Amino acid sequence: MTRSKRALGIRVNPDLVLPEGEIGLRAVRAGGPGGQAVNKVATKVELRFSILRSGVLDDGQKARLLQKLAPRLTRSGDLVIQASIHRERRRNEEEARARLARILGGALATVKPRVKTHPSASSRRRRLESKRRKGLRKHERRSVEEE
Repeated sequence: MTRSKRALGIRVNPDLVLPEGEIGLRAVRAGGPGGQAVNKVATKVELRFSILRSGVLDDGQKARLLQKLAPRLTRSGDLVIQASIHRERRRNEEEARARLARILGGALATVKPRVKTHPSASSRRRRLESKRRKGLRKHERRSVEEE
């Protein structure tokens, strides 16, 4: 991601772009095994976004995010994302930004209500015919003494 694209912010969906000023980034040392540079290179990225303090989200969006993302939020309403799968800080930063966009986009997406439908006449006929065949097969399996 180039510097100019990053200045615009993170595009969550076609209608929502989070400005760069609302996103907090911090590089920290990644855990796990490493070589000589493990204790001096901070490649892990911690991205922090405050839902409550956001200026681009309206009250409805904030409420929806707070409800849907409740288990992932801190007490102060911050969403914290950590990325350390890459060896480079820049790639981890891009990964964290992409994850933030994915999480917020998924939580803000409205679920289309299911429209109740009725089974077609042919599907009802096939179901009943299948039941008749199964019943007949079971009837033919019975022994003569049962009848």
